[in-house]
Amino acid sequence: MTRQPVAALGHPVRVALLELLRERGTVTSTEAARELGGSSGLHSFHLRQLARHGLVEPVPGRGREKPWRLAGERPPADLGELARGLEDESYRRWLAMRDEAPAQWRRDEAFSQVVYLTPDEMAELAGAVRALVERYRHREARPAPGTGPVAVVARVFPMMGPDAPQ
Repeated sequence: MTRQPVAALGHPVRVALLELLRERGTVTSTEAARELGGSSGLHSFHLRQLARHGLVEPVPGRGREKPWRLAGERPPADLGELARGLEDESYRRWLAMRDEAPAQWRRDEAFSQVVYLTPDEMAELAGAVRALVERYRHREARPAPGTGPVAVVARVFPMMGPDAPQ
């Protein structure tokens, strides 16, 4: 079995499938299509690709259905690391292909800022970002006209170094 997890995650459908599996435990390609949109064939293909890389495995014994689950040998902590690798890879792909995007989509809103916060303020900031993004999550099932998939990546963490929090 080939093990190239970041390459396996190089497609947004695969990332969405992993998130869905993490939330639900098991999912069939039909359930994934109903939840994420697209066809069951599309999701079946991507589930098989994830299995090829050892990230998911079929669940035995549910009749004609073919449910999948996260592979038991992979600790859940690895998913966060894989997701961060995918975020970085996706952003590099965007930078390389930005000039090919339609004119109205040829910008991004990337920024980085260091702020000084208490642990409670850090949690409050992260919650506010999550709440803001949550306002748009309903569109995953039925994207509105003129919308397109947009990656929203936020990492709120204490910096380590000479000025690190005590």
